[in-house]
Amino acid sequence: MRRCYFSILTAILALMAGRALAADADQIEFEHDVEYSNPSNEHLKLNLARPKKSDALAPAVVCIHGGGWHSGNRESWDAVCKQLAERGYVAITVTYRFAPKYPFPAQAYDVKAAVRWLRANAERLGIDPNRIGAVGDSAGGHLATFLGATGGVPEFDQDGDNLKQSSRIQCVVDYYGPSDLTRAVGYSPVADNIFVQFLGGDLEHARRAYIRASPFFWVTPEAAPMLLIHGTKDPLVSPDNATWMHDRLKSAEVDSELLLLEGAGHGFGGDDLKRAREATFAFLDKHLKKK
Repeated sequence: MRRCYFSILTAILALMAGRALAADADQIEFEHDVEYSNPSNEHLKLNLARPKKSDALAPAVVCIHGGGWHSGNRESWDAVCKQLAERGYVAITVTYRFAPKYPFPAQAYDVKAAVRWLRANAERLGIDPNRIGAVGDSAGGHLATFLGATGGVPEFDQDGDNLKQSSRIQCVVDYYGPSDLTRAVGYSPVADNIFVQFLGGDLEHARRAYIRASPFFWVTPEAAPMLLIHGTKDPLVSPDNATWMHDRLKSAEVDSELLLLEGAGHGFGGDDLKRAREATFAFLDKHLKKK
């Protein structure tokens, strides 16, 4: 059932990506299979899209796929990366290590390594290292918000390459990711089983891991601004997660926007997808493009 669910989710994401306009080969460059880190001899890779011509340093975006931290693929975000490149961004979509072979915090280590890779290669890629954002869906949304909430936490920058670089990011867009894993438990049996694989046990026996892996508990006034997008009929991750995170950010005086899509599930299509994508681009432009 779990594999079937995420196969459907992957198909939805592929459909979402397929709706994007084909990138003009004269305007952007697209690179496949670029290694950005090699923890545990896993040779983690990314795909990259960037404008061919730019008169100034570009902002950058890390796109993080979903799949319950144990499946999915970076290619599901390829078309969005190309769209972002058409809008003047350098965009990457990354592979990360999967649970249960690699439980948390391996995935956090990996996406932080991806941010550090961008900074280490900023000059070559024409990136402004002070303007980097992250976007993710589901488990990828969780990892994006985790990046945004833990930019100044050194314990999560202890694995991977380019350790002298910062992994801090300047904004986040989260598509239906869990924020407080201690309260996310009990909403969906499918999700509960995924949490066990990701965190090495259930809430009763691994509560500290649930707390440590929750972006909600890492929010401070130094957290990155966030846009939280969630469907009100999500059967896997309660929309309360977006509301909890939004309220937490607001209480810390961090810029936060909440977009609840009435009737939408875990994955968007049609007008919901259009609204989510428009909100995503507007939020990224607001926080990453120079005025």
